[in-house]
Amino acid sequence: MGSHVRARRAAVALGFAGLLCAVLGAVMIVMVPSIIKQQVLKNVRIDPNSISFNMWKEIPVPFYLSVYFFDIVNPSEILQGRKPQVRERGPYVYREFRHKSNITFNDNDTVSFLEYRSYQFQPHKSRGLESDYIVMPNILVLAAALMMENGPISLKLIMTLAFSTLGERAFMNRTVSEIMWGYEDPLLHLINKYFPSMFPFKGKFGLFAELNNSNSGLFTVFTGVQNFSRIHLVDKWNGVSKVNFWHSDQCNMINGTSGQMWAPFMTPESSLEFYSPDACRSMKLVYKEEGVFEGIPTFRFVAPNTLFANGTVYPPNEGFCPCMESGIQNVSTCRFNAPLFLSHPHFYNADPVLAEAVSGLHPNPEEHSLFLDIHPVTGIPMNCSVKLQLNLYIKSVKGIGQTGKIEPVVLPLLWFGESGAMEGETLQTFYTQLVLMPKVLHYAQYVLLALGCVLLLIPVIYQIRNQGPKDAESQPGLATQPDGLPSPYTPLLQDSLRGQPTSPKA
Repeated sequence: MGSHVRARRAAVALGFAGLLCAVLGAVMIVMVPSIIKQQVLKNVRIDPNSISFNMWKEIPVPFYLSVYFFDIVNPSEILQGRKPQVRERGPYVYREFRHKSNITFNDNDTVSFLEYRSYQFQPHKSRGLESDYIVMPNILVLAAALMMENGPISLKLIMTLAFSTLGERAFMNRTVSEIMWGYEDPLLHLINKYFPSMFPFKGKFGLFAELNNSNSGLFTVFTGVQNFSRIHLVDKWNGVSKVNFWHSDQCNMINGTSGQMWAPFMTPESSLEFYSPDACRSMKLVYKEEGVFEGIPTFRFVAPNTLFANGTVYPPNEGFCPCMESGIQNVSTCRFNAPLFLSHPHFYNADPVLAEAVSGLHPNPEEHSLFLDIHPVTGIPMNCSVKLQLNLYIKSVKGIGQTGKIEPVVLPLLWFGESGAMEGETLQTFYTQLVLMPKVLHYAQYVLLALGCVLLLIPVIYQIRNQGPKDAESQPGLATQPDGLPSPYTPLLQDSLRGQPTSPKA
């Protein structure tokens, strides 16, 4: 009897535990998505108390700038009107350090900051040294000549004389370090003396001289603390809500984020939009595919075919014109009116005539397309590689002897890739707190519900198994077989006990 009572109590206890587990699992199924969403919202906003704040303030991801130069093989032949021939040199790799300063939280749910960048050469990652010599177009000479194309012939002759006196030629042979970070040029000093507002360079001239140990302008972005719907979006850049480099309001708009974090809970219909001070415009990337980075689910975003399309192919880009072939963007209006163009490396995804006009170019998507891998739940980049090419439009200018017989061509100068991937302790912390824990909670709710259902079945099974013997014991004199089942003679025995005659059926 005692063992029977204990078994019953144990069954009831397990059933009660099962009920609790089932209820808890059901509650979690309803509540966990909301809890996870609230935790993500709390930890991705720009708030000193959020997990991602230090990642936003001091980007822990090691970024690298890889630069590939197009070394000109036949400069003298180009001056005679021949097709340019180039060979790719590099990469010359630099570690890029970024940090934010002047961080100021404003009353309108925004924060303002300056982000400084500095670069250190990495010989062990590079294919070559900064002392390597590269033959490049003399940008100052060829740009100045093209800007004077419609000027009076007398002024062109004076320019030709000045170039000759200063020893300036259409092509130059300089080191990687000089091309990147600047070199003394007598022409630059002369221009700054008589035309002080023509170029922003007051000392040395270099293609990346403005980037090293400098900031990318004053960004003001929404924090998402008071109004989550605008989190990370740019409110102003250098105090303005739109730029004036281009010829349409749409092209001048400052859209998207500052390019470091995006709004969480992305879907394949989402797009990545950001403002790039280096390109003087906003850019939009589109979803391509799902992926996994170090165990973390990601969405890959890539550049659409229309990013650098001309106005004929893609009318919304008409504001970036005057345009040439599709696939290159004229950035002269934000680069001191020099005939400079942006494109994908090797003119990938551009009109084929551009790559065919220069020997030595081999565009392909594996090496020359850009991408960003984003964790869709948080909007934080896991792995990225942004690649762009800088080109110079050159041609013979009548009256300026240094330009010879150069046939009109968009000549690639260099292409560069900025890449970074989350790693180390930062990656582990991110994975544990923003990927693993939500995943554990997600599976725990279903495990609890299943366990609860199983435990709830125990008292039911116990009751069913003990129902038969209890009925037999409750009726005195009920004859049973050794296995506990009612005997086939039970009706006869019951009639005899009541004193009624029995007459077996024939």
